[in-house]
Amino acid sequence: GSRAAQSRGKDAPFLSSFPSFFYISLYLSLYIEFQSRYPKRPSQRNTKYLPPNSPAQLRISSVSLPPSLHRPAEIMGNYRMCGCFVRKFSVIESGPPPDIADAFRKYTGGAPVMFPDQLRLFLAEHQGADDGTAGKIFAAILQKRHHLFSRHSLTLDDFYRYLFSPDLNPPTIADQVYQDMTKPLSHYFIYTGHNSYLTGNQLNSDCSDIPIIKALKRGVRVIELDIWPNSDKDEIHVLHGRTLTTPVEVLTCLRSIKEYAFVASPYPVIITLEDHLTTQLQAKVAQMIKDTFGEMLYCPDAECLEEFPSPEDLKYRIIISTKPPTEYLMGKSSTRKRSKSQKDKDSDDEIWGREAAADSTDREDGEMIPYQSGSESSEGTDYELLSGTSDYKRLIAIQAGKAKSGLKQALRVDCAKVKRLSLSEQKLEKAAENHGEEVIRFTQKNILRVYPKGTRFTSSNYKPLVGWMHGAQMVAFNMQGYGRALWLMHGMFRSNGGCGYVKKPDLLMDPDKLFTPKSQLPVKKTLKWRWMALGFQTNSFRQIFPSRFLHQGGNCRSSR
Repeated sequence: GSRAAQSRGKDAPFLSSFPSFFYISLYLSLYIEFQSRYPKRPSQRNTKYLPPNSPAQLRISSVSLPPSLHRPAEIMGNYRMCGCFVRKFSVIESGPPPDIADAFRKYTGGAPVMFPDQLRLFLAEHQGADDGTAGKIFAAILQKRHHLFSRHSLTLDDFYRYLFSPDLNPPTIADQVYQDMTKPLSHYFIYTGHNSYLTGNQLNSDCSDIPIIKALKRGVRVIELDIWPNSDKDEIHVLHGRTLTTPVEVLTCLRSIKEYAFVASPYPVIITLEDHLTTQLQAKVAQMIKDTFGEMLYCPDAECLEEFPSPEDLKYRIIISTKPPTEYLMGKSSTRKRSKSQKDKDSDDEIWGREAAADSTDREDGEMIPYQSGSESSEGTDYELLSGTSDYKRLIAIQAGKAKSGLKQALRVDCAKVKRLSLSEQKLEKAAENHGEEVIRFTQKNILRVYPKGTRFTSSNYKPLVGWMHGAQMVAFNMQGYGRALWLMHGMFRSNGGCGYVKKPDLLMDPDKLFTPKSQLPVKKTLKWRWMALGFQTNSFRQIFPSRFLHQGGNCRSSR
């Protein structure tokens, strides 16, 4: 008895402290459980200095979301509690939403896996895919999800991952031409480049055929070449005139165009030539063009076309567009009569009529005066040179006209022939302000080309919407540039299968009821949107793709 009393006396301090130890452990356990169930949103003050992909930032971002929106975590943490217990926290992943699970069970009949015939039925009913496409999709899913194992069915997770995969199930339509391509060229917006040979800025960058190749691979259908004689006046170079740009041989550019013209699209490529050559060099470049392109070159039988052919008729053809040699020489003789003081006034602040007459051809700001040699100073010599330009003239399928009596006169529609007119971006804005209806009427049959102003030395671009609203087919852009305007241009021509031709809306082509961009049209139809995935709920998409929540339409209104 005495020994038991002594042992109880020795253990009394431990027994007396046991309740407090038990309560402390219980408190810590409940506290950690509470924190795991109801995480506290961290303050921005404590997290703004953390690296974006650091473990601490990932852990904080994972607990700051509601449990239903947890994204896959990258870290699994082990926490020791009370010095002896280890609590493990597992990764939380968002599973398939109930809508997708219901659709999966509907087509599998409640089975845990989906077979090819069941997926084919789903794709045919909801995406309009044929049997061949469905088979390819099924094989692609198995290869992407189970490339190490041989399987012949899809699980719910495979089906879920397929629906939200940007590679297997992209939100865009297939790359196919879906518009009518049998109308004349004037009925289409055309993917157009400006100074296509420049690798950088407009002043001192290198000239090369590499930017031309990149543009053609992207789907650009109009390539511009500025052709100048070399210092010995015996060869032809492509360069930006009166600048420090390094030249490239014209034959190099022509061969690259031939090789890559139809990589992205089978529809015609138009080469616009800004010609600064003597008549002898014009004959030389004409021979180069014929030797390079051969049967690919489109040469119309008539000297002047009454209507442009269609893109469908011109598949795999090369078209040359420039100013005819006759007008070249006539324009050169009229240019000689201008004084130096008048030349210095060729700016955007010049009188509207004179400005249009000077710049309505391919010659852009600062490059309106063609090359002049000493042997071409007399009128008799001009007519002799004119007789040697027949080969060069026969290659020109789209002739660039000249506003001899001002812009309003140039915008008159000639029923006997079609032509192309070039205006800078400032001149287009003024024309849209003063002659908007005439511009739209002109573009219904003829082609209007718009190019960047001469002060865009960094190869920047302008807003193309003014040109498109007035029917301008060739809104020329610096494809080597950067910025939102260029992204808008790229996005515009991703439509219609990315073929480089987008059909103009009917309201721009109606000759009886001429469209006026400034007018307020009444609302003809209200479009209602609908979701394009089995009627899934909004939250199901926002969980996975909050920035790609796509739909066919919105609460939008149309004027047609």
